[in-house]
Amino acid sequence: MPIKNAKRILLKLSGEVLMGEQEFGIDPAFVLELAQEVKQAKDEGWEICLVIGGGNIFRGMAGAAQGMDRAQADYMGMLATVMNALAMQSALEQLGVPTRVQSAVQMDTVCEPVIRRRAERHLEKGRIVIFAAGVGAPYFTTDSGAALRAAEMRCDALFKGTSVDGVYDSDPKKNAEAKRYDTVTYGKVLADNLKVMDASAVALCRDNNIPIVVFSIREKGNLARVLAGEGVQTIVQND
Repeated sequence: MPIKNAKRILLKLSGEVLMGEQEFGIDPAFVLELAQEVKQAKDEGWEICLVIGGGNIFRGMAGAAQGMDRAQADYMGMLATVMNALAMQSALEQLGVPTRVQSAVQMDTVCEPVIRRRAERHLEKGRIVIFAAGVGAPYFTTDSGAALRAAEMRCDALFKGTSVDGVYDSDPKKNAEAKRYDTVTYGKVLADNLKVMDASAVALCRDNNIPIVVFSIREKGNLARVLAGEGVQTIVQND
């Protein structure tokens, strides 16, 4: 089912998606395939913001679990998201799509700082805006960063592209009997800890009435199908 009257969306991708079939890092060929799907969506008239995680390069929680200072590890994870954002920007611009990267950690030689009004102007001019470095502070995930930017940019929906095709009542990789939801409420996601996004991100979307659409980005052409309200997806929304 399509999100009614939607025009502006935020697309959240996990860093792991950029690996393609590799075990680590960035697969330029697969990033280009993703960029082609984003370009198609833009050509159909969508205004698009992007947030990409950094787990293909470095994950702050994993570093902290191995004895690193958590704040320091999270800052390293933020830098990984900037690398991914620049890779996606390069792929989009190869396809002729004007793109701007805005980072919550200031690094003026490679990207812009996050400035909401400037980002809105980029979208109005037909550019894609990639928000990097999460919220710019440790102890927050890129899910929280995505929800924050979606609210800040007044997005009509947050689309989360993952390696699974929706939200299940248990892990479908471990339980063959797991049930997929077509729609589910924010409250149930939080109460049952359904692992859509972290709790603060889900709560922020709930409080700002931003639907979360969970779908598989690994299926070629799936972004276009889901934006059209087709394909397999789960929509997290109010009752």
